Amino acid sequence: MISAQSPSDEISVELSSRRTGMSFHRTRMSADRTLMAIIRTSLSLISFGFTIFQFFQKLAENNIVSTATSTRAFGMTLVWIGIGMLALGILFHVQFMIGLRHERGQMKEEGLIHAESHFPVSLTLLTAVALLILGIAAIVSMTFRTGPFG
Repeated sequence: MISAQSPSDEISVELSSRRTGMSFHRTRMSADRTLMAIIRTSLSLISFGFTIFQFFQKLAENNIVSTATSTRAFGMTLVWIGIGMLALGILFHVQFMIGLRHERGQMKEEGLIHAESHFPVSLTLLTAVALLILGIAAIVSMTFRTGPFG
């Protein structure tokens, strides 16, 4: 015996399916906002550390201070922390998005959502990768400028 749904039940199921589909997009945007917060924090650490390093490097080159090893090491440490934080943020974001895409695919196969729109690669993720490369370039520049221990 096949039970027919009333028109109001069909509308309710359709609306529920669309709301669930939209919740995937909200979750994706939330993950992007989290990655943007990580980018802001790590970029602040990288730029502040690089500035401290450069400032005391110039003071030492001009013989204004006799030694700036500890402050330059502090600057390098901030850059390393920023790079590490950004790398971990990227890894977490990628892992989360793979899981979200997998869950969305399963729900589409089960007919629970339509999943008509696609999930493109996040511009935030591409920006984070570019900043990670710049952070690595900064630490390489700092290391070769003074040697591994300043």
